[in-house]
Amino acid sequence: MTHATLTTVPAPATAPAASAPSVPAVQLALSAPANLRDLGGVAIAGGRLRPGLAIRADDLATITEAAAAGLVRDGLAAVIDLRSPLEVGITGRGPLAGYPLAYHHVPLIANVGATMPKEAPQLDHAHMGEMYTGMVETAAPQLVTALNIIAYAPGVTAFHCAAGRDRTGVLAAVLLLALGASDAEIVADYARTGANMVAIIDRTRPVMSAMFAALDIAYDPADAGGSGGMGGLLNSGMESSMRILLDGLRERHGDPLAPLRAAGLGDDTIARLRERALGQ
Repeated sequence: MTHATLTTVPAPATAPAASAPSVPAVQLALSAPANLRDLGGVAIAGGRLRPGLAIRADDLATITEAAAAGLVRDGLAAVIDLRSPLEVGITGRGPLAGYPLAYHHVPLIANVGATMPKEAPQLDHAHMGEMYTGMVETAAPQLVTALNIIAYAPGVTAFHCAAGRDRTGVLAAVLLLALGASDAEIVADYARTGANMVAIIDRTRPVMSAMFAALDIAYDPADAGGSGGMGGLLNSGMESSMRILLDGLRERHGDPLAPLRAAGLGDDTIARLRERALGQ
């Protein structure tokens, strides 16, 4: 992985509220994304999703100046940041803040600490699938907001979380569902992240370590061996997480988009997404 010069991200100048965790200063090595891809080429209703509509990515706040310039040169118009307020507080927006882009902070999880046990959580594919299902149900309004941004942005929209796997994977899944993609296509896109997991863990380690320290959670993102870390996510069978999400939504709701429809996703937005996806 190629790194740029170290950048120090200071803690906020104003004191946080008593109930909020303090955000430490962190030294970050800016690096090219490890898990960025255009969703173009996925089979959807009526054809294939055209390139240049939606890009999914790992953390875009810590990319190099060269990577940021390349995205803008290729038509990036809007960024949807799915990270929690704490994560954004650690890194800020990064090099892309220097460009005239629309920036939308749409956190799918407001407090990462509230979703995890305090004592060395072990993450595995089944745990993640169940978390995804709950995320669609509890963060349906945010997901609807994100789909509307993609539908009406004037150019390319990039959406990202930290790893580009979980929150990003959920948004990619509901976008592809809205576009009429099959479960097999959605699972295949999600599973492409598997080959990038070692690089993702390496790239996100500084921010993840700072975040969990601020939350007082005994969790080491660097522990790839599986004891209280992300090691379980390196195992084969990653695609099962997405199958759990899709199957779970159908079992609970019939229509997997039902939670989003109840939160305001309309046929007009779906029609606009499909028109743009097919280049019409």
